[in-house]
Amino acid sequence: MTSYELAQVNLARLKFPLDSPELKDFVDALDPVNADADGARGFVWRLQSDAGDATGIEVFGDRWLIINMSVWRDTDALTAFMYQGRHRELLQRRREWFEKVAEAMTALWWVPAGHRPTVAEAESRLLHLRTNGPTPYAFTLRTSFAPGVHEAVAGEVPEGLGCGV
Repeated sequence: MTSYELAQVNLARLKFPLDSPELKDFVDALDPVNADADGARGFVWRLQSDAGDATGIEVFGDRWLIINMSVWRDTDALTAFMYQGRHRELLQRRREWFEKVAEAMTALWWVPAGHRPTVAEAESRLLHLRTNGPTPYAFTLRTSFAPGVHEAVAGEVPEGLGCGV
């Protein structure tokens, strides 16, 4: 029997450049919040560059998008981290720093234990979620699926499902 872990990707469209005064509080909080995540119960892995965060990793070919991707033991561990402490404080201020977008910017999926998802994999999951809604291939916290549930994945993703405002 294969054991599973929960992968998550969360994108945000910046309102300002990362080095702007408007984003100073957000940028200053990255290291402490990442350290909190690294030490959180149920945390497994997070995407990061040599700088220790993922703000310089390109996603969907759009320099105004930033990516957060991590792997957790399960949805309970992820939500426990998301809604407490410094991360919760940042969530409450997200509208100051990030554009509101219409399409899904967060997706979850189960991966075999030990698998570390790639940015391309995360992009595929998000596009699938935008096209099909929550399925076992890509889902949300509101509509989740049990680990190990599988479905056939449709071929092409329609045009226009990028990350426009």
